[in-house]
Amino acid sequence: MFNLTPMVKNILIINIGIFLIGSLLKLDLSHLFGVHYIFSSGFFIFQYVTYMWLHASFMHVLSNMFAVLIFGPMLERVWGSKKFLIFYLITGIGAGLLYGVADTIEKNNLSNAKEQFVDNPNPEDFYIYIHNYNRGYDMVKLGDFADQYYEHADDLSYTSQAVSIVNRMYEDMVNIPMVGASGAVFGILMAFGMLFPNTQLILLFPPIPIKAKYLVFFYGAYELYSEINRSGTDNVAHLAHLSGMLIAFVLLKYWARNGRDFY
Repeated sequence: MFNLTPMVKNILIINIGIFLIGSLLKLDLSHLFGVHYIFSSGFFIFQYVTYMWLHASFMHVLSNMFAVLIFGPMLERVWGSKKFLIFYLITGIGAGLLYGVADTIEKNNLSNAKEQFVDNPNPEDFYIYIHNYNRGYDMVKLGDFADQYYEHADDLSYTSQAVSIVNRMYEDMVNIPMVGASGAVFGILMAFGMLFPNTQLILLFPPIPIKAKYLVFFYGAYELYSEINRSGTDNVAHLAHLSGMLIAFVLLKYWARNGRDFY
C-alpha cells in the first residue's frame, strides 16, 4: 500500500521502537531526554536532539509517524536519503531550539510572577496567577479555594496554602519536558507543500480533496491561532510546530538558491 523509502522506514522504526520499549518497560524517557526549561535542573544540551525521537502517547507517535509515512517518501525520492535525513534533523533540532528560546522567555515571566506573589501573597494575585499559568490543574478546585481565600484573606493558613499551590504549579510547569517529532513533521509538511503545491490530497476527516498548498496554509494558520489563543489546559507545543515550518521554508529557499542538486 505504501511505497516506503529507506530513510522514512528507518525513522518509523526508530520512533515506534523507542515508544514501544519505553511503554513495555515503563520507562520515563522524557525525564532525561525531553527538552526541559534551560534553567531547570533537568536540562541537558543533548535534549535538543533526543526529544524528537520520543512521544508522550500512542496517538502522539501514531499521528506523527503517519504524516512521515504519507509525505516523507516523495521528498526522499527527490532529495535522496542523505539529504532527507539532514532536512529532518535540521528542522527537528531547529524547532527544539527556537521553542527553547520562547519557552525560556515564558518561564522567566512565570518565575517573576511566582516571586512577586510569594513576596506579597494576596487573593487577587493568586486568582490572576492560577488563571494565567494553569496547565492541567483542576480549575474548579482551584477556583473554590480562591473564593475561600478571598473570604479569609487575613487567615495565615490560607496564605500559606496559596503560596504552596503557586510554588507547586511553578515547579510542575518548569519541569514539563517537550517531546515529539512534530517540529520535523511540520517541516516535512511545509516542504511537501512547497515542492508539490498542486498535488491533490484527500483529507481523512472530512474525506474531501484539497491541494497540498492549502493544507499547509490551513495547518500553519491553525497552529498560529492555537498559540495566540492558548488555553490553560493546552500542553501542545504549537511554537515548535510553527518553528519547524519556518525552518523548512528558510532551508528550502537556501537550497534552491545555492544547491545545484535541488529540485
